[in-house]
Amino acid sequence: MRVVIAPQGFKGALSALQVSEAIYNGIRRVFPSMVTAIVPMADGGEGTMQALVDAIGGDMIPVEVTDPMGGRVMAHWGLLSDGVTAVIEMAVASGLSLVPPAKRNPLLATTYGTGELIYSALEKGCRKFIIGIGGSATNDGGAGMAQALGVNLLDAKGASIAWGGAALAELGHVDITMIDQRLAGCDVLLACDVTNPLCGPQGASAVYGPQKGATPEMVTQLDAALAHYADVIKRDLGIDISSLPGAGAAGGLGAGLIAFLGAKVLPGVDVVIQATGLVEHLREADLVFTGEGRIDSQTACGKTPVGVAQKAKEFGLPVIAIAGEIGDGYQAVYEQGIDAVFSIAPGPISFSQSIEMAEELIADVAERALRLFICGRQPN
Repeated sequence: MRVVIAPQGFKGALSALQVSEAIYNGIRRVFPSMVTAIVPMADGGEGTMQALVDAIGGDMIPVEVTDPMGGRVMAHWGLLSDGVTAVIEMAVASGLSLVPPAKRNPLLATTYGTGELIYSALEKGCRKFIIGIGGSATNDGGAGMAQALGVNLLDAKGASIAWGGAALAELGHVDITMIDQRLAGCDVLLACDVTNPLCGPQGASAVYGPQKGATPEMVTQLDAALAHYADVIKRDLGIDISSLPGAGAAGGLGAGLIAFLGAKVLPGVDVVIQATGLVEHLREADLVFTGEGRIDSQTACGKTPVGVAQKAKEFGLPVIAIAGEIGDGYQAVYEQGIDAVFSIAPGPISFSQSIEMAEELIADVAERALRLFICGRQPN
């Protein structure tokens, strides 16, 4: 019997690899010599870089970059074992968690640091990029990222515009003659579950601006600035980013990556499934374990456990999902390929206790789930 273990991390508690190893420990209690494949998963957001480095092999590369408000911060990116693939999470350079609530201002916040991460990877010889773009503090359409890579964003007088979303209103011309020429030979995958366009009522500013500190007046200003930015890019580069699905992700960073780096947009879990070679492991499997910190109705909307389950169903495999907690509407995942859901909570338990005991609790529930699965396979 062969088992594939492919969970996402439990946010705030365990990485995807740690969850995988806990499931493995539970399985070994039942079958010490069972053949298993551990394939840590992620959805393109937080934990994607670590999951891919753990699943494929590689190193974390530290680099000092510009934070969202123009300061300096130590960040890192993942260099995979092939030596040419970089995994970048924009949140480590341009994320909301880097800015105290009182200082959040999307009018001024920049993605320049994300561009510096890309530049660092180019310097190391990387020519393939997997970029996760969740949790941004920015609303600059990826302008800062582009500037860090040599794009000149000029005002009507030919001077470079300032950083931040507000400055896009001053954009008069886009000059890409000085863009880093190494980018022309790169493949860029944008791991993104967001389908929002750049502008409008479902755009970057209206939907995500408020959580970054934007007032209603700022939202209007930012949306107009992004619309102008899109118009200038269309005029100067011949690329229409205004209504592309995913262009509004991360304050419009999706639009910038598409316009300046030719990025292809794919659902985050699909990018990770492809990169880790999960399908090859599924071909030989008899059972799949997946999971995440919370399974509820939103999990059915393309989250990692469902992405894994749907791929497993292509091979007719049963799928067990393990969750830190189970929320309202979790039953929806049963229509998306998951056959059973188990919570790690053994009874009344506090959140802090569940975090402290997470590895042991996951191992316990994996053991119970596997024993139940075996019972179901035994002939009457």
